[in-house]
Amino acid sequence: MRNLIITQNITLDGVIDAAGGWFEVGNDADLDDVAETLREHSADSDALLVGRSTFESFRSFWPNQADDETGVRDHLNRVHKYVVSSTLTEPGWEPTTVLGIDDVAAIKGEPGRDIVCTGSLTLVPELIERGLVDEFRLFVYPVVLGAGQRLFTRAVDVELAETRQFRSGIVLLRYRRA
Repeated sequence: MRNLIITQNITLDGVIDAAGGWFEVGNDADLDDVAETLREHSADSDALLVGRSTFESFRSFWPNQADDETGVRDHLNRVHKYVVSSTLTEPGWEPTTVLGIDDVAAIKGEPGRDIVCTGSLTLVPELIERGLVDEFRLFVYPVVLGAGQRLFTRAVDVELAETRQFRSGIVLLRYRRA
């Protein structure tokens, strides 16, 4: 069975929406170690699960990044993309499958490596609510906003799997479902 992993950038106070540019940790911050960790995580996955809005945002940006040194473009072009949508009919970025939320458990049961879900602020709470998430990879930014959409809206039993501090002050917290 494949693991469904939520990877999110999050503030100290649990906010996950980026309206307001809170992902900034300073123009001179060294993020090379964060990028290396993301490459490691990408190597363990062969699928991306996102909602329609995140998919459309990614599709309009990533395939056209000629100077991407992070490896994100190549990874996203290669992996199978699953889009949870009731309105999208022509994805226009292969390989992509459009499916419903009720189909997510079935793709977890298919052979393969990890399925990563990122962004997707409408989809992620639904995945959590349905108990479909196996792991949370939270990149905690040293910022407090005081308002905004939170990742968790109810209690979820988790166990700490890893902590990793980066030079920029960002901290990775990995939790697995208990």
